[in-house]
Amino acid sequence: MTTSHSDDKAQPFARRRFLGYVLAAPTLVTAARLVPPSEARADIPSPEITELIDLNDVMTAAALPTSGLITVEVNPDGTVSFALPRTEVGQGITTSTAMLIAEELGIPLRRVHITLADARPELLFNQLTGGSNTTFSTYTPIRVAAAVARDRLLRAAAREWGVPVTELTLEAGVVGGPGNRSAGIGELSEKAAGVRAEQVSVRLKPRDMFTVIGKPHGRVDALDAVTGRKRFTMDLNVPEALPTMVCRPPTINGRVGSVANLPEVRAMSGVTDVVVIPTGVAVRATTFGRCIDAVRALRVSWRPGSAEGKSDASVLRELRAAELPLGPPPLTPSVEERFTFHFRSNSALEPNCAIADVRSGRAEVWSSLKAPIVAKEAIAARLGLPLGAVTVHVTEGGGSFGRKLFFDAALEAVEVSERIRKPVKLMWHRADDSRQGRTHPMATSRVRISYLGDTVLAYRQRHTGVATDLGHGLGEIFTALAARLPVGDIGFSETFFQLSQSMPYDFGVNSRLLSETDKGFNTGSMRNVYSPDVTCARELLVDRLAEDMGRDPHRFRHDFLRDDRFRAVLDKAAEVGDWGRTMPAGTAQGIAFHSEYHSACAVLVEIDCRPETVGRPVRDGVAGPRVTRAVVAVDVGLAVNPRGLEAQMMGCLMDGIALTLTSSLHLEDGHFLEASWDNYFYTRQWNTPPELKVVVLPDSTGRPGGAGELGVAASMAAVACAYGRATGTMPTVFPVNHGTLSFEPKPTVPPVPASPVDGLDHVR
Repeated sequence: MTTSHSDDKAQPFARRRFLGYVLAAPTLVTAARLVPPSEARADIPSPEITELIDLNDVMTAAALPTSGLITVEVNPDGTVSFALPRTEVGQGITTSTAMLIAEELGIPLRRVHITLADARPELLFNQLTGGSNTTFSTYTPIRVAAAVARDRLLRAAAREWGVPVTELTLEAGVVGGPGNRSAGIGELSEKAAGVRAEQVSVRLKPRDMFTVIGKPHGRVDALDAVTGRKRFTMDLNVPEALPTMVCRPPTINGRVGSVANLPEVRAMSGVTDVVVIPTGVAVRATTFGRCIDAVRALRVSWRPGSAEGKSDASVLRELRAAELPLGPPPLTPSVEERFTFHFRSNSALEPNCAIADVRSGRAEVWSSLKAPIVAKEAIAARLGLPLGAVTVHVTEGGGSFGRKLFFDAALEAVEVSERIRKPVKLMWHRADDSRQGRTHPMATSRVRISYLGDTVLAYRQRHTGVATDLGHGLGEIFTALAARLPVGDIGFSETFFQLSQSMPYDFGVNSRLLSETDKGFNTGSMRNVYSPDVTCARELLVDRLAEDMGRDPHRFRHDFLRDDRFRAVLDKAAEVGDWGRTMPAGTAQGIAFHSEYHSACAVLVEIDCRPETVGRPVRDGVAGPRVTRAVVAVDVGLAVNPRGLEAQMMGCLMDGIALTLTSSLHLEDGHFLEASWDNYFYTRQWNTPPELKVVVLPDSTGRPGGAGELGVAASMAAVACAYGRATGTMPTVFPVNHGTLSFEPKPTVPPVPASPVDGLDHVR
C-alpha cells in the first residue's frame, strides 16, 4: 500500500494499490492484507465526534487485523466460493458480496457461491453483523482478495502461453489471449494456486470500469425464497433432532418453582422428553403440535420474575426520576418538550429457533446468529468444554432487526440436548417472543432548543431509557464481559450512544446525553438502536422551532443543515414529494432528516388523519391514520446494489410507520399483554402508503456507507411531523395509539395460546 490516488485521499483504504496473499492450497485461494492508513485526519474543524469517528469506523477498525483470514477460492468447475463472516437475515448481503467478487474477478454473478462461515474465534472482531457495517467494512477486503485471484489467474495463463499479461483479458470467467486462445478460470485454478503463502501487490478496478458494482441486481436467493427452496434453521434435517418447545413463565424472566404433573406430561402421545431448564420446562416430541399440547398441559408453580409488579406507569416514573437535567432555563426564547416511547417488540417474522446436538465431549449447533463467536464461547463455558469441541453453524435467518444478536434459543437448545442426551430442534412460540423475547426499551427524551432572532443558540437533549443490553457481542467478548460488570454498562452505552448520534444542523452549542435505568428487562439493539427515538424527538422540535420563527419546515432544515450532501438529500425528497402542495384539512405532509453511518436520508410523507380514515373498520386490528404517500431520498455514497438499497429503505419506512402509529407492547403486572403478531400491530397492508418512491442519489464519496438501518429514524420522524401538522397537535407519546388497548389479552397460563379454529369463518 505505497501509492495513492488524488481522488481518494479523503477515504481510508481507498488507495489504488493494495497488498494481498496467495495462500498455499491445491486450488487458487486468496486473501487481503489491509492496515490502517498512517495519515491523520486534521482537516475537520467540526466539534461533532461522529465526523471524526463513528460507530461504523470503530467496528471496521476492530475487524481490520483479521481481514486476511477471509478468503476467496476459485474452484475447478469455474465457480468461486466465499464464506461470508456475516449473517444474512434478509438484508441482501449475500447478493452485494457476490457482486463485489464478480466485479473484481470478471465472472458472471451466478457463478459466485456465497455461504455463511461457521463461528471462527480467530476472526475476533470480524464476525459480527450489526450497525449497518457489513458492506462498509468488507467492501475493500473482499475486493482485494478477488483482485489477487484475478491477477493470479492472468499470470498463470501468461506463463502457460508465453505471452505478456498485458495481452490477456478476463471476461465472463474466461481468460482470453492472442491467437484466439482461451481458458476458463476453473482450468487455471490449480496452475494459479500457491504451494506456499506469498504476499502480492494488486490494483483494484477503477470505478469508471465498474460493470457490476453500482448496477441494480435482483437477489441471488430470490427464486429459492419465493419457491420455498431456501433453507432456514427449521428446514435443516439433522438426524434425530426432534421438535422442542419451552413452557415459559407468566412474567418476564420468572423461574420454575415446581412442576405438579411431570409424569403425566411425559406419558402424553408423541412426547419423548420433559426437562426443567433455567428458562422454563422444555418438551421434546415428535411434532411441534405435540409440543404445544404438552406445554399447555403442564402445571407449573412459578417464582417471581425480574420485572414483577411493574407496569407502563411505574417504569415511566422510574425513567423520569433518572432523567439528567437540561440545565437552567435559558434567558432567550426556546422550545422544549418531553417525549415518551413505549416498549416495542424486537421479534422477527422467523420465530427464534436453533438446533443442538450435545454428545459426550462435543457440541454442534445450527442457528441464525449475528454474533456467533460470543455464542460459541458462551456455549463452551456453559458445557465446560474446550472451545474447539463446540461447532456453531451460522444459518440464514428470516429477519432479525437486532434480535439475532442474541443467542438465547441456541443456549436453550444446548441445555436441553445436554440433559436428555439427544439432538433437539428448538423453536419459540410467537407468544414467547412477544412476552419473553427482546424489546426496544421504553424511553423518554427531553429536548430544548434556544434561539434569538434567526439564530439557534443551543440544543440540548437528555435521552433516558430502560437499559439497552449491549452484551451480545459488539466488540465481541469485550462487550459481553463489560455488560456484566457490577457497575453496569452505562459507560459503554454512553460511548455507543455518542458514536451513533450526531447533530446535522448548525444549532450552536449542542449536547446529547444518555441515562439508563432498570436492567430487569430483556432488551436488545433493535434496528437503528437509539436513533429512531432520538431523531423523532429532535425533528418534532425542529418543526416547532420553524413554526415559532415563521419559517417553512423544509426551508428551515435546508438553511441549518451543515453539509452539502445533507442538503442535497433533503431537497431531493422535497422536490420529488412536491413539498408544500395544497392538501385537504386533516391531511398533511411531514419531512425529516437523519444522518448516520457516513450516509444521509430524508423522508417526506403524506398522512391522512381524517375521522373517516382513522375510524375505518379493521377486523381484530388497528386502523388509525394512514400514510398515503412517501418519498425516501438516500445518499450512501456508492450504492453497491441500488435495487437492494431500495428494498432496505422500503423496510425502514414500514418500521418508521409502525413505531410512530401502531406498534408497542403494553406492560402490566410484570408481563406484556401482547402474545403474537395478531395483536402486536406492526405496519399492515392497510397502513402502508399506496404511493412510495425511493430515490438513490448518485455516488457522492466513492465508497459505500451504511444503509441497513439508515431509513428508520427519518421515517419515524417524518410520520410524526406529518401527524402533528395534520392534527394541529404535536404527538409526544409513541406510538400514538398506545393508550387504546384494541384487543382482548390472551391468558399467560398456559403460556401458549390455543390455536384459532375459526379461520374458515373469515374466508371471503
